Amino acid sequence: MPPKVQQKSKEAKMAAAMAGGKGKKKKWSKGKSRDQVDNKVRFSKEQFERFHDEVPKMKLITVSAVVEKLKINGGLARRALRDLEADGKIRPVLISRSQRIYTRSIGEDAEEE
Repeated sequence: MPPKVQQKSKEAKMAAAMAGGKGKKKKWSKGKSRDQVDNKVRFSKEQFERFHDEVPKMKLITVSAVVEKLKINGGLARRALRDLEADGKIRPVLISRSQRIYTRSIGEDAEEE
């Protein structure tokens, strides 16, 4: 005669389900969120003076470096860098569709051109 198969009670089934069976579905994290920075869209008088004093002295000048340093908007930084280039205070090293890299303008380089 085969051994008797015992029926599991409702409590036993619930305990088995809670222990390690199908639990709650994993909730995916939303990822790390960066703090939004409130950059200025216009130069204040102090920022404008700082821009004209500090930026032409930097060795590597990029839009992102100017944005971080002066806390201004990217569009404002791009336009201001174009104005400095037109004045001859900085010179372009690389100009591509997505990135512009400038360097300070030294007197010797101006004489060669």
